[in-house]
Amino acid sequence: MWVFAIIAAVVGYFLGAFPAGYFAGRIAGVDVRSEGSGNIGATNVLRVLGKRWGYTVFFIDTLKGFLAVQLTFLLANHSAVARGHAENFAVLAAVMCILGHTFPVWLRFKGGKGVATSAGAIAGLMPLAAAAVLVTWIVTYEIFRYVSLASIMAAAALPITVALLLRWEIIHGPVLFYFALAMTILVIWKHRSNFSRLLNGTEQRFARKR
Repeated sequence: MWVFAIIAAVVGYFLGAFPAGYFAGRIAGVDVRSEGSGNIGATNVLRVLGKRWGYTVFFIDTLKGFLAVQLTFLLANHSAVARGHAENFAVLAAVMCILGHTFPVWLRFKGGKGVATSAGAIAGLMPLAAAAVLVTWIVTYEIFRYVSLASIMAAAALPITVALLLRWEIIHGPVLFYFALAMTILVIWKHRSNFSRLLNGTEQRFARKR
């Protein structure tokens, strides 16, 4: 059992630690850590390198979280020992994947803010919760045009959505709520500098297309 937990944690972390934004910048001849906000996440890559690279990085970062969960489910369901605890192992892999993205060992533990990777992990664990969070993100972004604010609001909506889904017995297992709460705290904490810029009116927003 412990061996499988270690495998799930290691696979999750190193999937998450793949720095897609950093490699995209290097391929394009730019170190994104020295441009824009200095973050290797999809939003900064989008601002620095444009849509092609930004959307590609977003897709890869989201896929990391989804794959960490689905691979763990696949492995656990093929193990007589781990099968009954597959969801717990998948949550562990999801947490480690997000931590890997946020604190990648290859970049001295300075990674992205975990929004896209969290979204992928949530989609793998709880598709309905992922849909609700996505709607929250889109609505907030379309109204205010701040990616950071949309990400913060989506993160805040996650534990509320999961609590409702548990109450209505659409999903089961309190570990899902604790996972949602932990991810919300992490994502909001990683956006703490954005809070200051939002309050000061200096946060960069995306202009509407004419």
